[in-house]
Amino acid sequence: MNTRALKKHLKYKIPQIKLAILREPSSEPLPAIRTPCDLEQYLEPMKHLSEEHFVALHLNARNQVTGYHVVSHGTVSASLVHPREVFKAAILNNAYCIVVAHNHPAGSTDPSPEDLDTTRQLLSAGKLLGIEVLDHLIVSYRGVTSIRESHPHLF
Repeated sequence: MNTRALKKHLKYKIPQIKLAILREPSSEPLPAIRTPCDLEQYLEPMKHLSEEHFVALHLNARNQVTGYHVVSHGTVSASLVHPREVFKAAILNNAYCIVVAHNHPAGSTDPSPEDLDTTRQLLSAGKLLGIEVLDHLIVSYRGVTSIRESHPHLF
């Protein structure tokens, strides 16, 4: 089969995927994120959810939030998270770095061993992809805990 025939054949066999990000114009300058407390306004709704949600906040090089992605929605005690799902939207959004967060519906703000394992996985994946994970926050109606602050040896 010559090259021309192969191209014509593949044109109909392999679909092309085109992706686009649409942004709404904003007249207000975005505030820079300096501490975990600066993210509470974005995470406030998570404090009241009855099931676990895992989200990723996308930041630009000025530490301004440019995107919010719900990575997974789980049960009352667990949420499945895979690095592929966390970073897919971050790459499409051209994120410089990310902050991930999930809620504990039962109210605890202490990270579980699984939370720490997930943090380690995401830190490793972020290094490979060149998208730094700045923090992993745990949200509950009692407040917000930063894994970066409570377990700095991971970072």
